[in-house]
Amino acid sequence: MPCNRVREGVAVKRVLCVCLGNICRSPTAEGVLRGLADARGLEIAVDSAGTSDWHLGNPPYGPAIRAAAGRGYDISAQRARQVSPADFDRFDLILAMDADNLADLERLRPSANTTPVALLAGDRDVPDPYYTRDFEGALDLIEDAVALRLGQLQNASAARPKSR
Repeated sequence: MPCNRVREGVAVKRVLCVCLGNICRSPTAEGVLRGLADARGLEIAVDSAGTSDWHLGNPPYGPAIRAAAGRGYDISAQRARQVSPADFDRFDLILAMDADNLADLERLRPSANTTPVALLAGDRDVPDPYYTRDFEGALDLIEDAVALRLGQLQNASAARPKSR
């Protein structure tokens, strides 16, 4: 993955989290990624977006806000937006919440673009709590996946030579 700049040996990344409506999973992933990166002293710019335009400008869904707040993540100020082709140039890594989101992103990807796009949770979908009503379960999976991703980013940064 391309490195934007190096600060104290830690690569600074721009990461976009994507789900369908940008009101449950991706804003939660944004909040968790930002919170856990800050706790580790990592400088990572994070945003979220949806593949649909259903909720443009709306805050995250109330139960998602409450579940995140219960674990110390404030996602209440976020507002839904739709992913755009320009996001493939603005971000170093795009993380989809499920296989359908991943397929939508690949259809939207500009030709010749090589920005990595992957499932947040490796080979697993993050079930949509808007439908399952399991906001705590989705948050558990997102926290575990984000911790793993941050470890991978830290390891990749540590393997790069430091600039002088």
